[in-house]
Amino acid sequence: MPELPDITVYVEAIRRRVAGQPLEEVRLGTPFLLRTVEPPLADLIGKRVVGVERLGKRIVLEMDDELFVVIHLMVGGRLHWKARGAKTAGRGNLAAFEFPTGVLSLTEAGTKRRASLHLVRGRDQLAELGRGGLEPLDATLDAFASRLRSENHTVKRSLTDPRLFSGIGNAYSDEILHRARLSPVKLTSRLTDEEIARLFAATTATLVEWTDRLRAETGDAFPEKVTAFRPEMAVHGKFGQPCPVCGTPVQRIRYADNETNYCARCQTDGRLLADRALSRLLKQDWPRSIDEVV
Repeated sequence: MPELPDITVYVEAIRRRVAGQPLEEVRLGTPFLLRTVEPPLADLIGKRVVGVERLGKRIVLEMDDELFVVIHLMVGGRLHWKARGAKTAGRGNLAAFEFPTGVLSLTEAGTKRRASLHLVRGRDQLAELGRGGLEPLDATLDAFASRLRSENHTVKRSLTDPRLFSGIGNAYSDEILHRARLSPVKLTSRLTDEEIARLFAATTATLVEWTDRLRAETGDAFPEKVTAFRPEMAVHGKFGQPCPVCGTPVQRIRYADNETNYCARCQTDGRLLADRALSRLLKQDWPRSIDEVV
């Protein structure tokens, strides 16, 4: 799922292309994409784009008359910029927004249709779509610590909870925790002040670094290679590959459709975290230390 750095670059690229432009046509590839009925999509036609912003992991187009188009890409959704007249129909194409300058199209890979489109009127209705998470790049250390300690969860879960922090998901939480040298399963109630300060610094540095990296990679083009798995990442998606800090093979915990990647030497004092499925299968044969597998 695109997270804060990716969404920020999307927002900036869209803003450069459509700010001040009227929306001439909206085409839906499936009626199930639209999750609201009032106001109707027809109210958008002819309205100018006043601004483009991020709301958590959502992209928001502010239009005239306080209309807001809210796009949530979820896992497989991606945005594309095409010339007018280019093909925007076909399997996987969910919507197309036509402007005088080009067409913003929304596609979704796979068969699960999770991406969503909301149309709301007024800032109050827009705020209802937000999850209330703290913006990590606007936060002070005290605000970050307070939010982190407001509920007792694993630090990985807290970082990715949109009610606690805005825009952080599975990929960048792995990178943040590796930089902070913290176990993803450590409980937030057990974090020391020094560990929280380290986590705060790692969060800021990771998100800023990756936003700048993606901006440089994209340049003036439209971001077309949005992915949660990048060669330059330290641990996310790197199971079995060497940690860039200590060279130890990166480990993982798999659950449902997600997995957490971490370095046992850098983050858990050499201890292997139990994989819910594999550790139950192996039972007593499950290795407890990274030294048993390298």
